[in-house]
Amino acid sequence: EVQLVESGGGSVQAGESLRLSCTASGFAFAGSKMGWYHQPPGDECELVSTISSDGSAVYGESVKGRFTISRDNAENTVYLQMNGLKPEDSGVYYCAADRFRGVWYWSTWCFRPDFASWGQGTQVTVSS
Repeated sequence: EVQLVESGGGSVQAGESLRLSCTASGFAFAGSKMGWYHQPPGDECELVSTISSDGSAVYGESVKGRFTISRDNAENTVYLQMNGLKPEDSGVYYCAADRFRGVWYWSTWCFRPDFASWGQGTQVTVSS
């Protein structure tokens, strides 16, 4: 059974940093693309970043230069370092694991199962 457990969320002031972690089990983590989605209050999930098995990363335009995704295959963990946080970064952050080596959606309803497995999310609140 695939399990993804996020941690590291919290409440911070604008300009501060947070580091999210997602520990995975139940599948071949090292060979899997991983990613993070962001769900603003009342909205769909937006793709923040993905990291492939070879370590190559893709970022959404709104986080380029501020967020960094990384992975530790020995620990089955993917990270999202978030610097220069803004109030619009607030929301729930979900870790996702690729299921079928297919396309990932830049915007989708959260927990969509036809391309990824999802964690339960971690809340990030950024105050101005």
